[in-house]
Amino acid sequence: MPLNTGLNVKDAGASKWSRGRDGDLRDIWRKAATGASAEEGKGRLLTVLGSENVVEHQLDDITRQINLIGQHIHEQGGIRVAIYLPNSIELLVALFACSFYPNLTAILIPFDVSDEELIVMLRRSAADTVVTAPGAFPFDPVVKAYPALRQVVWVVDEGSAHMDWNEVPEGMGGSVNVATWQDILREAPVDAAKELPPVNKEVEPKDIISFWQSKPGIMEEMVRFTQANLVSGVAAQLAAIPSTQRLGPSDLFLPADSLTNIHTLTLTLAALYSNSSVAFNSVAGKSTDLVLATQGVAPTVLVLTPETLLKTHQESTNRMSSALAKVAHWAQSRSLTENGVMPVASFAARFNSASRPAIGTTPGKLRLIYVAERVGAGSPPLSSRILSDIRVFTGARVIYALAAPKVAGAVAQTGYYDYRVHDDEQSHFGPPLTSTEILLRDTKEHQNADQSYQGEIIVRGPCVAGNEASIKAAGKIRDDNTLAYA
Repeated sequence: MPLNTGLNVKDAGASKWSRGRDGDLRDIWRKAATGASAEEGKGRLLTVLGSENVVEHQLDDITRQINLIGQHIHEQGGIRVAIYLPNSIELLVALFACSFYPNLTAILIPFDVSDEELIVMLRRSAADTVVTAPGAFPFDPVVKAYPALRQVVWVVDEGSAHMDWNEVPEGMGGSVNVATWQDILREAPVDAAKELPPVNKEVEPKDIISFWQSKPGIMEEMVRFTQANLVSGVAAQLAAIPSTQRLGPSDLFLPADSLTNIHTLTLTLAALYSNSSVAFNSVAGKSTDLVLATQGVAPTVLVLTPETLLKTHQESTNRMSSALAKVAHWAQSRSLTENGVMPVASFAARFNSASRPAIGTTPGKLRLIYVAERVGAGSPPLSSRILSDIRVFTGARVIYALAAPKVAGAVAQTGYYDYRVHDDEQSHFGPPLTSTEILLRDTKEHQNADQSYQGEIIVRGPCVAGNEASIKAAGKIRDDNTLAYA
């Protein structure tokens, strides 16, 4: 059976029996903007600005922004566009704008890095344009150290919009063209650019460049993903969920991890393609406070870091102080692992209610949590016992994945209905997805034998940059055909 290469996009007028196109990021936004069908409806896009302020963005307005921002960067001669923003609607718009307009390569730069790291990344990626926020981007040091910068687009918040951001500081020689996101939108007619450019199958959108940051201060590698890599990763994530449980317009998806992480971005694109609602919160990061990250909305699907999940587990465990609460937790865990029954509201569950984290405005709506071990990033290991406890505490299923620098999405991830608990320090990562195949290459310490499969993990497939890559970690295939660290 061939690996999953894309989204099987059917163009208008195409035979229903013919195979569809693999597609690219333009098809993902078209589906998000138009919806699958009138009956299913569309998702919403939200920005969370604290517990009391949630802003909904009209999809037509987002399409207009994609057009105008892409057109502006293209007309100003931009080619390599660095996006240096926290999780926000503007990050998404800039990414799609680079796909809809010719010759624009998007460069995703991890947010909140040091000035030195930022300059190194701009230099390595040969960026000529930066989309960023004032206060986050050190304009003077960057322009002095990196004279190849030609244009900056400031994303200004409402509180600073009255200031003149278009002025270039003296001594810069006017070499940098400065504009604000808001001015670009304001200067165009209100009804302009509300229609997406027509599909041009002859023009392939450019690649997306990401940086894999293993630990703060250490820049591991710059990875160039083709659009084909990304849509293959998205397709694999869509196929990994049972058909009755797939994401849809009734879901609210919240990435509480940075969108510059390719695993989180792939899941977010899958949510958009599924017409789920998506909420953006700028507090997303490594050790996010879960209550803070979910304030103001009631997410049904979350993407978390292992650090966040471990912190939530510790806080919930500490609140489980009474003997009755511990017995109730044990009973729910046993019912889950032995009978496959997810925790539900019951008389016994009341004794355990204090240990549940307050997630979102409507606790109890959360149904799925994604979390990934980032290879070589020093993530805390999550045992199968911790994952099981999280299912009991939150009432949500947990998918644990292995993410690697050159893989769009995941190398492997646990099954939706896999509730098993093993005596382990770190859980297995499930089987490979439909867009990856895994090979284990012999090393000095780990060698394959008749009854033992272990070695350096090599991953192949259409979602892998360059089609094949070593993830620089040793793994083994367990008896149940799941992948784990050796």
